[in-house]
Amino acid sequence: MTRACNQGRRLLLKGGALTVGFSLFGAGGAASAVSPGPFPGYVPGPVPDLQRLDSWIVIHPDNSASLLTGRSELGQGGVLGLLQIAAEELDLSMRQIRSGPARTGDAPETGETDASSSIEMAGKLVRQAAAEARSVLLGLAAARLGVSEQELRVVDGVVHAPAGAASVTYGELIGERRFDLRITGKARPKPVSAYRIVGQSVPRLHVREKVTGQFTYVQGVTLPGMLHGRVVRPRGQGVYGRVAPVLAIDAASIDDIPGVRIVRKGNFVGVVADKEWHAVKAAAQLKVSWGSAGKLPGNARLYQAMRAAKTTDSVILTTGEVGPAFDRAACVVAATYHAPYQAHAPFAPNCAVADVRPDGAAVSCATQGIYVTRMEVAKVIGMQPEQVTVTHVEGSGTYGPSCYHDVAQAAAIMSQAVGRPVRVQFMRWDEFGWDNYGPAHLADVKIAADRHGKLLAYQYDGWQHGWIGSEMSDELALGTEAPYAPSGPARVVNKANAGAMYAIPNRRLNNHHISASDGFLRGNPLRSPVDLAISFASEQTIDEVAHRLRIDPAAFRRANIEDARWRGVLEAVVKASKWEGGIGKGRKRKHGLARGRGIALGTHFVSYGAAVADVEVNLQTGVIRILHVWGALDAGLVVNPGLVEAQIVGMLTQASSRMLKEEVTFSEQAVTSLDWMSYPVLRFDEHPGITPIVVQRTDQPSTGAGEEAMGAAAGAIANAVFDAIGVRLRQFPMTPERVKAAVGGKPTA
Repeated sequence: MTRACNQGRRLLLKGGALTVGFSLFGAGGAASAVSPGPFPGYVPGPVPDLQRLDSWIVIHPDNSASLLTGRSELGQGGVLGLLQIAAEELDLSMRQIRSGPARTGDAPETGETDASSSIEMAGKLVRQAAAEARSVLLGLAAARLGVSEQELRVVDGVVHAPAGAASVTYGELIGERRFDLRITGKARPKPVSAYRIVGQSVPRLHVREKVTGQFTYVQGVTLPGMLHGRVVRPRGQGVYGRVAPVLAIDAASIDDIPGVRIVRKGNFVGVVADKEWHAVKAAAQLKVSWGSAGKLPGNARLYQAMRAAKTTDSVILTTGEVGPAFDRAACVVAATYHAPYQAHAPFAPNCAVADVRPDGAAVSCATQGIYVTRMEVAKVIGMQPEQVTVTHVEGSGTYGPSCYHDVAQAAAIMSQAVGRPVRVQFMRWDEFGWDNYGPAHLADVKIAADRHGKLLAYQYDGWQHGWIGSEMSDELALGTEAPYAPSGPARVVNKANAGAMYAIPNRRLNNHHISASDGFLRGNPLRSPVDLAISFASEQTIDEVAHRLRIDPAAFRRANIEDARWRGVLEAVVKASKWEGGIGKGRKRKHGLARGRGIALGTHFVSYGAAVADVEVNLQTGVIRILHVWGALDAGLVVNPGLVEAQIVGMLTQASSRMLKEEVTFSEQAVTSLDWMSYPVLRFDEHPGITPIVVQRTDQPSTGAGEEAMGAAAGAIANAVFDAIGVRLRQFPMTPERVKAAVGGKPTA
């Protein structure tokens, strides 16, 4: 990465190219755009023109192609899937196509890489662009070869005339010319029956380089003349929106460390040094006096504080008449469930490299949205968006908005202050202590059925604060000049996951939004946001109704499902796990160990997930071991089954960790989960065996596959624990202390 990155587009096109641009989602322009992602939002500043010349496909003279998607590779393989779609439509081999840079100004704005939307949303756009490009190329070839388009055949980018009379490559057709075209919408993508690449498990990109240590992650990016920076903050954040003011800085406290500069902007404090170790040492040693950041409820009072907080209430969904249905039901189960704050906890702390000069800035970071980061960096350094270039460079898995925006802003602030490129990497206590946590959730669930096991009524009440739209570097640097308003009302109950998989005539979902600034921590989406909490609560209550009626939990669910796709994933895990019908069939006890088996359904937005879990509980120590999890996912047309299998393994592993281990702890003053000891995760030797099951639906559109099985896994694990010990745990993580308290009949909070 150098400041020459703005020339990258010209370098990419050197030698001539065909460029295809189009707009399928409204007007885009040189000054701004509306992101077409799952959560559309205004994107200020210049973007490739979505209306006319937004470049997606680049055909090179050597008969290779580049695909520009604007999507970030976060370890999920989404970019590979998009390359498969483009190669399929263009009749290229996978060896002939590569991904262009995810860089502002070059790549299209297709929304942030979140909500499992890369294939579902960007895939549609890529497919249409590639189909149009192929149509244009065939028209050029027909004219060159003197035959009709219908007579042509394409193999690996070589267009053949009938009977092998002549041929021409895509690269030869373009020569030194560049074509700027609109998408007409007339080009028809291939039928599924003609696919030869989509639907295949094409191997992951860059595996060899990553395994051998040759791959350059963002932590390894360097620039000539680069300095090293670290942020200086209290160890652990306090109440959201109440920035701890800097009262005093003792510069003399780091006089013994050579070549260190202190950077301060508002309440933002950092240190910059020639050597990284000097920056690390200075950040730890610099004495800063901080003011108060308000009072937190602490872990012990978290859920009481949520229940007591002022809320903005709304009804997300209502069908039928819930009250009368509960009154006439033979079986009614009601319970309260608690889910904690949980951290994004990337394997490597976030890192960014910034080079800010008077006329512009270039930033490399592991962002999920290059245009969002551009907007935020521009704001914090007082530049216009068109003066800032942001390039995505892979980091470790982030699972949602961790501190990548924050660290990018920090690097930009420091670089601007010292007039040199600066690399900033957060320390572990920065990453944990100042994360945008997955918010805590409180739920009251009430479900009713008749005596035959037919579900009659469902009510879900959820309490939670929503997502935070600002970053800590931004708040610290600018907060005294432009205080942030409390986060607005947000939907904290996902109607797709709260009972929607069952045919329930009377259903009501009540949303109780809490303001994070009323004494809570900052929060943002964490992989499968809210879904684990909802499924933990909803699927346990469904399971409890089944047990009360003495109906096998799988059979109970089957009897209440009308949607064939929900039934499909249920049957897939039942078959794969060799589920045996009955109540307590999974329960076995021997030598102080209890084994149990559970089943559950779940999703995130539009896909279909199901899971079965086998667990073993040590009744003396309270330790839960998850032995095996089967996870089935129906994501419509699966572009790369191997990628989706890997996603299921990752989802079920992470869900296991979050169910058993992960909880952000905090006192009344600050967060106290600052490392892997105070925020434990599942270790390698604790991982369950996992069987991923892809339910391929070639007749359905592609949908999300990165988050949609986690909720099902959470519910299945909780139900398996009940099957083992005969007691419901209504709070996670299901720690040994909570298990022992439950088995001993003591309160489990």
